[in-house]
Amino acid sequence: MDIDYAAIEAARNRICDRHLRARRPESSARGLHHFALICSDVERTIDFYQGILEFPLTEIFENRDYKGSSHFFFDIGNGNLLAFFDLPGLDLGPYQEVLGGLHHIAISVERGKWEMLRGKLDEAGVPYQLESDASIYFRDPDGARLELLADPLGEMYGTRVL
Repeated sequence: MDIDYAAIEAARNRICDRHLRARRPESSARGLHHFALICSDVERTIDFYQGILEFPLTEIFENRDYKGSSHFFFDIGNGNLLAFFDLPGLDLGPYQEVLGGLHHIAISVERGKWEMLRGKLDEAGVPYQLESDASIYFRDPDGARLELLADPLGEMYGTRVL
């Protein structure tokens, strides 16, 4: 498959010229309330996110939309939550990256925590990919891709994005 990278770059530049504003208006949103994923095993998910990644479990209750399902939350800092549902009785297939689906969740952590969590991933035998000495990509127990990023919130590899 031949990819015309020059055409892609030209299209990206056209989009930037058309949509990026020199003076960005204030967002209508207050922030991310929670991001919800599906898990196959509540306790295994808690062991991973609270035990290895040290994201405190904040609440667990029955999902209002699906009887018997748990809805539970982890504190990922800055007033943001990562949530999960289990959906017992549904024959869900394995995680897949599909068009319109989740690619990854990037979570900012301070450099010292980043190093410590990298060590915990090693201890737990969780395979990961190290990128640019600031980013670790790995998968949770159900296959969702996560990134721990040592860059501050609002920055990406030294570039201000917020």
